Amino acid sequence: MPAIVDKELCTGCGVCVDSCPVEAISMTDEDLAFVDPDTCVDCGDCVEICPVEAISLK
Repeated sequence: MPAIVDKELCTGCGVCVDSCPVEAISMTDEDLAFVDPDTCVDCGDCVEICPVEAISLK
């Protein structure tokens, strides 16, 4: 299952974008992280690096 971003917790810092080895994360127009479920490989790198724990693998 791909990573999921909690829009209430995401601060738009962009750290997860740089940490994704398959470039599955981008920033939306609202400056929130978005994970492309078709590209995400469920590695968990973004979950580990998110400073506000806004990303999870559910």
